[in-house]
Amino acid sequence: MRDPEFWQHDGVIPKLLSPLSAAWRAGTCFRKLTTTPRHPGCPVFCVGNFTVGGAGKTPTAVTLYALLRSLGRTPHFVSRGYGGSIEGPHRVDPNTDTAAKVGDEPLLLAQHGPTWISRNRALGAEMARNAGANAIILDDGLQNPSLIKDCSFAVIDSNYGIGNGRVMPAGPMREPLISGLEKVHAIILIGDKTPDFITRLPASVPVLRAAIQPVNGAEFQQSRVLAFAGIGRPSKFYDSLRQAGAQLVETRDFSDHHPFGPQEIEDLRSEAARLDARLVTTQKDLMRLPMADRDGISSLNIRLVFEAPDQLAKIVTSVLADG
Repeated sequence: MRDPEFWQHDGVIPKLLSPLSAAWRAGTCFRKLTTTPRHPGCPVFCVGNFTVGGAGKTPTAVTLYALLRSLGRTPHFVSRGYGGSIEGPHRVDPNTDTAAKVGDEPLLLAQHGPTWISRNRALGAEMARNAGANAIILDDGLQNPSLIKDCSFAVIDSNYGIGNGRVMPAGPMREPLISGLEKVHAIILIGDKTPDFITRLPASVPVLRAAIQPVNGAEFQQSRVLAFAGIGRPSKFYDSLRQAGAQLVETRDFSDHHPFGPQEIEDLRSEAARLDARLVTTQKDLMRLPMADRDGISSLNIRLVFEAPDQLAKIVTSVLADG
């Protein structure tokens, strides 16, 4: 599924759906009132967003992990494990676990550091602490009331912003903007655009600008490429390949977190051969391909680079100093 077009604009359909948005908000409020939040006993850093869909949380979490390591901490990732079959708590083994079992994002995070999946975020965080973590990076979960966070970041795709600003299903928001802003220490704005809502933010909400940069983009310069992706916004991936100098001769979109079947992979290989092109996908999509089917399929590896890294470091060190 792709975001419906009306999520980007206000109009008749969003207004008609507004009663359902009220029901969504009521459900969220009920969950909060009936949940007793817990704290694992070490600082919890949440990397979330206000909207559904891809915004850049995974590369942000990886960057935060590197920063915490540089500050002498032993951080662990904790994720819900979306798309995986097990509830956890379970420590991800990148050598034996599959995306079908633990989810594609946790499998990718586990390549960088210790990663846990748990439908119960608070229990997952406690398991991580008991296993030696002295800082937790919560991948998503900004709206999850079960775990007390010491610091939360909202990651925003500058090209998408917050759409029409309405709560699901009338818009892409997981919660009203005003309640989301109350939860975060800063907004991390990825990309070179400035959504309208950013210009109206109170001065008390810092905005940290960052950009996605290819790590291995040189591999694809002047290459004929058939690019395929099953992520929230595939166009961002295709744009990154073009910026790296690749010649995209064809693109194939799949639904977010799409589980690739053997016939689909074979069809992609056949089409790439017909076009005399390389098969290239995202790091997350590669995680969903069986190991035996990854031969001959490349991924564009990315990293997040902050305009002013010291801003992020200042926030994180302040939280750590507070205990």
